[in-house]
Amino acid sequence: MSLLVVGLSHRSAPVSLLERAALSQDAQIKLLQDTVAAEPATEAALLATCNRIELYADVDKFHAGVAEVSTLLAQHSGVGLDELTPYLYVHYEDRAVHHLFSVACGLDSMVVGEGQVLGQIKDSLALSQELHSAGRLLNDLFQQALRVGKRAHSETGIDRAGQSLVTFGLQQLAGGRGAGVAGGSVESWAAGKKALVIGAGSMSSLAAATLARLGVAEIVVANRTPDRAERLAQIINENSENSQYEGPDGHEGVPASVSARAVPIESVPFELTRADIAVSCTGATGLVLTAEIIAAAVEGRAPVDEAGLSPRRTAQGDVRDVRGVLPPTSIGTDDGCPLDLSAGQAVQESAGFSVMGEAAVAGMDAATLEQHAAWVDNGTVDRRDAARRTPDDDRELIAALALTAATLGRIPEQRRPEMPAGVPRPPAVLSLLDLAMPRDVDAAAHRLAGVRLVDIESLAEASADVPMAADVDQVRRIVADEVAAFGAALRAAHITPTVVALRAMAADVVAGEIARLDGRLPGLDEKHRAEITQTVRRVVDKLLHAPTVRVKQLAAEPGGAGYADALRTLFDLDQETVASVSRADRADRADEDADQIAETNAGSRGRA
Repeated sequence: MSLLVVGLSHRSAPVSLLERAALSQDAQIKLLQDTVAAEPATEAALLATCNRIELYADVDKFHAGVAEVSTLLAQHSGVGLDELTPYLYVHYEDRAVHHLFSVACGLDSMVVGEGQVLGQIKDSLALSQELHSAGRLLNDLFQQALRVGKRAHSETGIDRAGQSLVTFGLQQLAGGRGAGVAGGSVESWAAGKKALVIGAGSMSSLAAATLARLGVAEIVVANRTPDRAERLAQIINENSENSQYEGPDGHEGVPASVSARAVPIESVPFELTRADIAVSCTGATGLVLTAEIIAAAVEGRAPVDEAGLSPRRTAQGDVRDVRGVLPPTSIGTDDGCPLDLSAGQAVQESAGFSVMGEAAVAGMDAATLEQHAAWVDNGTVDRRDAARRTPDDDRELIAALALTAATLGRIPEQRRPEMPAGVPRPPAVLSLLDLAMPRDVDAAAHRLAGVRLVDIESLAEASADVPMAADVDQVRRIVADEVAAFGAALRAAHITPTVVALRAMAADVVAGEIARLDGRLPGLDEKHRAEITQTVRRVVDKLLHAPTVRVKQLAAEPGGAGYADALRTLFDLDQETVASVSRADRADRADEDADQIAETNAGSRGRA
């Protein structure tokens, strides 16, 4: 076995780099094709999800394989090799198998135990089979990974250790600051709300299923391909009519009469003004929801009050004027500020400085902060709104930030800082869940009043505090056992062509000796001839039985690959004979792979 995996994930690389390295569908196909065309690799499979990119390959040389695969990843991701290399991890042979099995069980996921990755592994295998880039090794590996993942979920309580990213993200929205839900009950938080789902892929479908199960009142699906949006909305409505919704993760529930409809992607800005929750997961390379679109969507809206009234309607049914209820969602510039705020990355996303959004000063040094503090101290800020903070408050906050910069060298890079003490953030009227990589939602939305944003990066931070279930140890034992079994089976299979060639050679020897016997004893009757032939064959079988059984056992152990070479040398086996046996075996496997591809494609059409 010469299995190699080179990749990067949320555990090894910052989200900003993962965003830049994300591969489109066309780029994934080209990467697989170029990998198998390269000299060191004979097979290739790619596992590309929202938080990992891993290229698996069967290589004949380790160092050459690592160099070639890393170079190809850099070329197709568009990230320079020098920049990418520090974040890459490499696993070889048994360690590569262990890594994929751990991924399949959810042990390496952002939220431990989530099961969405199993579908992604299945999609990865289907693509490799379709492109004929996966041979016997990777077909066996990925199919076994799917079995191991299913075993982990069925035999243990790993599901209790985590949930899918969708569920976990909604729980963060429900229980997060400004969500307005005591105890973070996602069911009570979601009940009766209007949801907008942007995208119609597997993750968006899972989001729609989860929202329906939680009891939202309406789901609007927007997608660039209208047919896919219509199909997803139809599935939601059909399941709702049956009062029994079964989501992609297999969990069932009885939603409150949820209705679904599809809209063009151009309608997203308007639908956002009606939505309470928006989940976005598209393959777009640019932002789908900019800060300007989001700011316009919350303009004129207010939180639902204790009486359960909608944001714009009073108990008498009159539309009420709620302008000014929320703090300004300005993303412009502050007049008179001496700083070039457009220089910072956070400010490039949303030009302007606000003490209420410390992300705008992330990365500034102490001297720059002191310059801004002097500007505040001179009282040049327009403070006509009595609800705004006083100059003394601003000076204290900026002084604290300057102290942090002096201690650490720079303000820590964080998009979502804790709110200053005594400055409550108003409840969110729009909750955004961004599951795309690269991101769909402008990160500047974190700074908009009335908006709550949870994205891949914030999920990574939050999941670090999720307690591990006791079942995780049991899953790890399952993975270890399965890795050992897979390695043993692979090594044993490696020696099989040599054993078959040895037995074929022995059969030829027996046939030759019987032919010589016929020449020496031409009058030998058939009965005696058959008895002699059978006796000779039994002798040969007994002589070969022990060594062939033992060599298979030895070959299954770590480091046992050399026994095949020893067997060929000891018995002077013809290398071409061994190779012909291997080719015949690969032909049989190709037929099996074709059947598997047909089965996978049929299943995909059935789900569609």
